[in-house]
Amino acid sequence: MANSQVTDVNGKPYNRMLLLMTVIVGTFTTVLTQTLLATAYPTLMKAFDISTSTVQWLTTGFLLVNGIMIPISAFLINRFNSKYLYISAMTIFFIGTVICYIAPSFAILLTGRLIEAMGVGLSMPLMQTVSLSIFPPERRGAAMGMAGLAIGLAPAIGPTLSGWVIDNYSWRTLFGMILPIAGLVIFAAFFFMKKVLETSKPTLDVLSALLSTVGFGSLLYGFSEVGDKGWGSAIVISTLIIGVIFIVLFGWRQLRLEHPFLELRVFTNGTFTISAILSSVVNMAMVGAEMVLPLYMQTVRGDTALQSGLTLLPGALMIGIMSPITGQLFDRLGAKRLAMTGLTLLTLGTIPFVFLTENTPMIEVTILYAVRMFGISMVMMPVTTAGMNALSYDLISHGTAVNNTVRQVASSVGTAILISVLSNVTNNQMPTKHVLKTTPLLYKDQAMASVLSGYHAAFAVAALFCVVGLAISFFLKEKRNHQEVAK
Repeated sequence: MANSQVTDVNGKPYNRMLLLMTVIVGTFTTVLTQTLLATAYPTLMKAFDISTSTVQWLTTGFLLVNGIMIPISAFLINRFNSKYLYISAMTIFFIGTVICYIAPSFAILLTGRLIEAMGVGLSMPLMQTVSLSIFPPERRGAAMGMAGLAIGLAPAIGPTLSGWVIDNYSWRTLFGMILPIAGLVIFAAFFFMKKVLETSKPTLDVLSALLSTVGFGSLLYGFSEVGDKGWGSAIVISTLIIGVIFIVLFGWRQLRLEHPFLELRVFTNGTFTISAILSSVVNMAMVGAEMVLPLYMQTVRGDTALQSGLTLLPGALMIGIMSPITGQLFDRLGAKRLAMTGLTLLTLGTIPFVFLTENTPMIEVTILYAVRMFGISMVMMPVTTAGMNALSYDLISHGTAVNNTVRQVASSVGTAILISVLSNVTNNQMPTKHVLKTTPLLYKDQAMASVLSGYHAAFAVAALFCVVGLAISFFLKEKRNHQEVAK
């Protein structure tokens, strides 16, 4: 099927690759903003005279709104013209970015971030649904491999890019440099984006939307607060319980509705369920380590934010280079062999971090992190594509929303677990204040040993995630993909 011959829902021809590139560049731009502020916190705290816990809301709030929007995206994708829905999502994102760029106060900056997150929560699932829908199953791997550039590379280069910008320019430049790209994508979408998804007129079940918002919002908030408040905090426990209760009620209601807000019956498909679990476990291993490793480099080794970002950059580039390649390999080999190989590399690349010292050579950290990301590139998009290929065409938007929601929650869970393990082990092994008074040098050595023990424990848990993922990958089927390629 040549690009020039493909037609949209109305039977009009369009250029499939130009449409794909438009949504990929747009999603790259929106996903980049998720981690763009990582190294800008100290600067923003000084600029607005706010505390660490307050500035964290720029990320916590962003992830909360993003997580709430993803389940809603399936309803919107089925209800509205995909062309105008994508333009709307990018316009919302653009408006939020403008507000952030001109923000005179922290409250306005946070408002802009939350508006940005609404756009991202819609544009990312829409990009994945469109990418899967406009290609036949035997070519979806290559398309999703290209999409992996946006979803994998953008958040990985965010900290490095923001470190360089903060060192050389104003924090406003972080938002200013996004605006022309987002504007260009909106302009291109008017010409290259088409109505490629069938729409219907499902009614919005307000109760489902409310249950979803409260449930996923509470759950994500609870996990995001574990790092600061600990698992014993009343706020953490109560929000997690509320989240679980509302999600159970949400799930129960979806299974009773004739036209559910989010089609949870996708989980009756074994291949989809395994792929969703696998991509979630890999995400936990990836995102958790991405949070912990820069902390190690800055607190134990005394590196700057930019230095730690540069150390992670080769790994980030590895995802960018490998995603299109692994997408094509998926079309030829299927997901099982790629996932097993990738998870083996991920496990082997994680285990050495359990033995980090304050003198571990930076080149070793850089190479090991790149090996981890190489492994992740072989798992993330191929496994997601295998899960989506197992679904019927009309369930792809629901499958995308379910998969992204589960992965978002898994990211929060993984980060919460690793940060809490790091904090608890460090605090439990910290020498007493009595040692500080009597033998300060001994206290310093013991304190460093306890901090390193915390990192060792955190990476041991990350390695455990990898081993669990490797075990699950054996349950993947590859026969389906071979049959499709053989057609």
